[in-house]
Amino acid sequence: MAITSTATNAQASKSARPTASAGAERTAMPRLPQRHPSALQLLRESLQQKGDATTPAPAAPPHVAAAPAQAVAGPPTAPPHVAAAPAQAVAGPPSDATPGFSARQRELLAAPLDRAKVRQREQGRLRVSYLEGWQVIAEANRIFGFDGWDRLTLNASCVAEHERPVGRDRKSGWGVTYTARVRIVVIAGERCLIREGSGAGHGIDLDQGLAHESALKEAETDATKRALMSFGNAFGLALYDKQQRQVSSGTEQGQSQSQSHATKPSKQQVEPVDAPLEPAVITGLQTRIKALPPARLEAFARGFRAAFQVPDAQPSLAGLITTTAHQRWIEGFLAEAA
Repeated sequence: MAITSTATNAQASKSARPTASAGAERTAMPRLPQRHPSALQLLRESLQQKGDATTPAPAAPPHVAAAPAQAVAGPPTAPPHVAAAPAQAVAGPPSDATPGFSARQRELLAAPLDRAKVRQREQGRLRVSYLEGWQVIAEANRIFGFDGWDRLTLNASCVAEHERPVGRDRKSGWGVTYTARVRIVVIAGERCLIREGSGAGHGIDLDQGLAHESALKEAETDATKRALMSFGNAFGLALYDKQQRQVSSGTEQGQSQSQSHATKPSKQQVEPVDAPLEPAVITGLQTRIKALPPARLEAFARGFRAAFQVPDAQPSLAGLITTTAHQRWIEGFLAEAA
């Protein structure tokens, strides 16, 4: 019996070992590589994290919570006297710094037109006032600066050309008419101002080419004056007023029938300009006048008679060139004809 019992215990012991080994194997199973979490599990974790983030944190004491609130709202408010400076900067710079003409330029443009610069000519049965081309260009250089403006001829075309008698000898010559359009560009501070004007010119000469040249130059000059006229009195805008209230001297009043008084120099003009000329100066002026083409010589005679009220009964103008006022007018006419 004892032997049997021993065998039985040994067999039971052997049969119990595999059972212990199987338990050990079941315990070692978690050592295998784990699978990736499923999409459902990831979704649950994400929702759980969002829920934790939206959960309000415990309220902090008042003195602790005030600092983050002020940091989120922005920097502390400055005192009133400090905040006034940015407000003025946003409003813009002072009026003197505004881009455009300078104060000096605006003063010159708004000033009345000096009557000493005004000329007259006969047009039909009327005497009309005008500014010479060289005078207008000189004013543009004086007000805008030599490098502050520019002129561009947009187009020029001959609209008429025919043969005609020229001069007292009635020789066969040419009459030509041109029209032109000119653009004026003026630099005013940081701005660029553009004005345009149209004009016409007539050329009369024995030579056909000189007639074309004279007509083209006159058309460009006329268009230039009309374009610059929009800038104010200094460029002849005041002459479009029949009463000429923006012309410096008050000798012209009323309608155009009383415009004969305009050619009378005022006392202010006579003192500095009506001085006698030296004989050599008179001779030089006469030589330059005689060198003019017939058409320009005829225009000179008409203009000189109109400017200095020389009657038609006076046959020659040579002996009438005696003062510096005559010299200024002649030099202006020659400069425009050049």
